[in-house]
Amino acid sequence: MSNAKIRWGTLSTSNIGRAAVNPAIQASINGELIAVASRDEQRACDFADKYGIPKYYGSYEALLEDEDIDAVYIPLPNSMHYEWTIKAAEKGKHILCEKPLALNAAECLEMEAAAQANHVRLMEAFMYRFHPRTEKMVEMVQSGTLGELRLIHSAFTFRLTRADNIRWNPALGGGALMDVGCYCVNISRTVTGTEPIEVSAIARWGNSGVEEQMAGTLRFENSVMAQFDCALTMKRREVYEVAGTDGYLAIDKAFLPGSGDTAIWEYRGRGEKIEHAFNGVDEYQLMVDHFSDCVIHDKPLRYTAMEAVSNMRVIEALYQSARMQGKPIQVSTT
Repeated sequence: MSNAKIRWGTLSTSNIGRAAVNPAIQASINGELIAVASRDEQRACDFADKYGIPKYYGSYEALLEDEDIDAVYIPLPNSMHYEWTIKAAEKGKHILCEKPLALNAAECLEMEAAAQANHVRLMEAFMYRFHPRTEKMVEMVQSGTLGELRLIHSAFTFRLTRADNIRWNPALGGGALMDVGCYCVNISRTVTGTEPIEVSAIARWGNSGVEEQMAGTLRFENSVMAQFDCALTMKRREVYEVAGTDGYLAIDKAFLPGSGDTAIWEYRGRGEKIEHAFNGVDEYQLMVDHFSDCVIHDKPLRYTAMEAVSNMRVIEALYQSARMQGKPIQVSTT
């Protein structure tokens, strides 16, 4: 790259972009947000004016034609990630795409193939992985702080009250597992550093056809188990625990801690409780800075699209199990 900063465009005026990722790009040390697109040109104009974005476009195609843009952020509905990631890659744009990267592993593989063929970077926007607290938790587990790892338990639930929300729409890739349960799957795989070999799940299906609640179990080759629950119909819970033979770690506000100070609580024998404190950070900005740095300096991404492929293989197996009343399902490796 000849420029010191990556010039970003955002496809859509979505809430996640408005509230989190767009401000992170604007605050980043190596990126700048120069354009936003909407299918409604007036909406794009109003959005750009309100949030200080220099350019706006009335179509996603028009933004991708802008040769001044190096990378795009895609926060479109899940069902649109595949199409617009491939179109962006074909226009030579690097891509940061919201989670889940696609509707299934096969789509993820095609998206990665398009990125490679066009020599651009593609990463799934699981921002929590860039928080120093997450990095420290993984380091503690891998260094043997807890003894032998035995169990991960995670939960991500919230109550969705709007009946017209896209999360209720199966055609758009809605459902509790795709929206928030994917975090639980991801943290379980991140902690273990391996892939589950078998999963099982039960679900409560809503009237629209998507699962409004799910509970699942992941079994790993090293005898580690991970249990999780997710829902779109419950009070907000966002936690995980990592347990070993000698102690356990407890993390609240697990994936969206905000920009305030936070902590890992370590529990040992006889009730010993140790606080590991962390100063507040913007995990979205850390993610954007990492992505831009890798593009500018031609460095490997910490998390490639192939990591997203593995996550989706687990999610697909969980759905299969839930539709079969909890029957254990082997996780595909191809």
